[in-house]
Amino acid sequence: MDYGITDILTLLGALGLFLYGMKVMSDALMELAGDRMRNILSTTTSNRFFAAFTGFSITAIIQSSSATSLMVVSFVNANLLTLTEAIGVIMGANIGTTVTAWLISIFGFKVSMSAIALPLVGLGFLLTLSKKKNHQHWGYFIIGFAVLFIGLQFLKDSVPDISSNPEVLAALSDYTNAGFLSILLFIAIGTVLTLIVQSSSATMALTLLMTFEGWLPFDMAAAMLIGQNVGTTITANLAALVANYQAKRAARAHLIFNLLGLIILTPFLYPLLNFIERLTLRLEGTSPFVDAAAIPIALSLFHTFFNIINTAMLIGFIKQIARIVEWMVPPVIEKEAEIDEARYLSAASLIYPQTGIKALFDESLRLLQDAAYQAITHGLSVHREDLESDRKLKSMLESKETIPVDIEQIYATKIKSVYSQILEYATKLQSAFALKKDKIETIRNILIADRRLVRVVKRMVPLHRNIVRALSSNNHVILQEYNLIRRRILKVIREIHRAGTSDEPLKHIEKVQKQRTKAAELDVLLSGRVNKLVLDGAITREMATSLMNDSEEAQHIVRDLIDVASLLYYPRDKLIDQLEEEELGLEALQ
Repeated sequence: MDYGITDILTLLGALGLFLYGMKVMSDALMELAGDRMRNILSTTTSNRFFAAFTGFSITAIIQSSSATSLMVVSFVNANLLTLTEAIGVIMGANIGTTVTAWLISIFGFKVSMSAIALPLVGLGFLLTLSKKKNHQHWGYFIIGFAVLFIGLQFLKDSVPDISSNPEVLAALSDYTNAGFLSILLFIAIGTVLTLIVQSSSATMALTLLMTFEGWLPFDMAAAMLIGQNVGTTITANLAALVANYQAKRAARAHLIFNLLGLIILTPFLYPLLNFIERLTLRLEGTSPFVDAAAIPIALSLFHTFFNIINTAMLIGFIKQIARIVEWMVPPVIEKEAEIDEARYLSAASLIYPQTGIKALFDESLRLLQDAAYQAITHGLSVHREDLESDRKLKSMLESKETIPVDIEQIYATKIKSVYSQILEYATKLQSAFALKKDKIETIRNILIADRRLVRVVKRMVPLHRNIVRALSSNNHVILQEYNLIRRRILKVIREIHRAGTSDEPLKHIEKVQKQRTKAAELDVLLSGRVNKLVLDGAITREMATSLMNDSEEAQHIVRDLIDVASLLYYPRDKLIDQLEEEELGLEALQ
């Protein structure tokens, strides 16, 4: 057979054109529907069937199982998806990827696209000139769709005619007539080819083309498809190499799921192929074992049925698959972040708006639950373990023990730097994407919450100093007044902490919000309580001055903490507008 280097390069060029068309089409669809798809994916419930349907829908729409797998890995990395949810999505994505085979079989072999491909490119080009972004993306989608089939036509023309080279068919028969060993060989070929090309769609197109041209019989082509199922998992596994152990588990689950399908269903390959043959006879009127022209549709049927059966068999064993990958990829105890180092604000989380916002939320939550929590509890002279227990607040406040803490040092070393990194990251996130109004508001809520949290820590400095004095004082009246302040703040911070560790955080945030009206009772000047205490001689004038200032600060601390919790866990537009008005009022007074 006379097939030189020029012919090989032409074949590779045709494959490259096909891949480029697929990429342009997929990228355009991601621009059109990607954000909506990611929103749906990030809110996937633990219902395994809904998760699988989500994976199927996203992959069928964006025409890329690799893109879905990468999204899943990124979302698991950002804790937007649990491992069991991710496995369900991956199962659905395996079914969704079979839509590609149907597109190629119908439009590539049943319908000639070459006649209308160039007019489609022209139409797409005109749409790309539009000022509307959506029209531009539709234009690129149409161009990608047309270029894909132009590439497929070039592929068909680049493959040598086997009918004029019967010696090739004789050589191939040595590899295709070895029974089950041939099946295993072509499974391996499908796996390796997908690893090399890094696109199951391109490998699928090559397989369909080789069968259509008579190079491969139906059963060997089916074996190649099984191998491609395994080979395509390598993309997600490569992406997970730089991710956390949870993302590695999700990628490994994809590999295990497809390997289990290979192991379980390969022994039943021929009964399944016979069933597909009967379906094809009804649809096409000819057998794929006899007529090469019938193989593309038969292979599409096989690919769909194989992945549906695999998913149906294993969807009930998602938890068991999760346990296997948890054993294979043990948890990594990540080192504690340095005092001035953000833990979640990584470059990897900036891939998508959803993962970036989740990183901002997680970092803000860490700031609240670690450094700020320490400054507040110790500033109130209460041990963290006592506050986190079920011990009554009244019992905790009976002790006159003071806890030495340098709140200014905590702010300087543990809060200030991380807060500045949060602000910088939020700026990068908003400049990297054309975010919709709801996402911009979410970022704004997080930043307002962080600003109020920083203000709380700063307000704790003078309050802590006077609490220590009150605990050291023999005046039980001033001690009682400061214990009222401590109790009110501790009640709020305890519920906020419980919200962070609960499966139902909103239940605790609703309790926190009920403390807003009670916060006004702390101000001893507004309540008139300080006048009575001074007139009765219960406290000195110096004590009264400090108490007035501290009770007002405590009122602001309680309200700020309530706002922080509400903004992070339970945002309301009216609340946010109210907070903005309050801040403007405070700035005007200052």
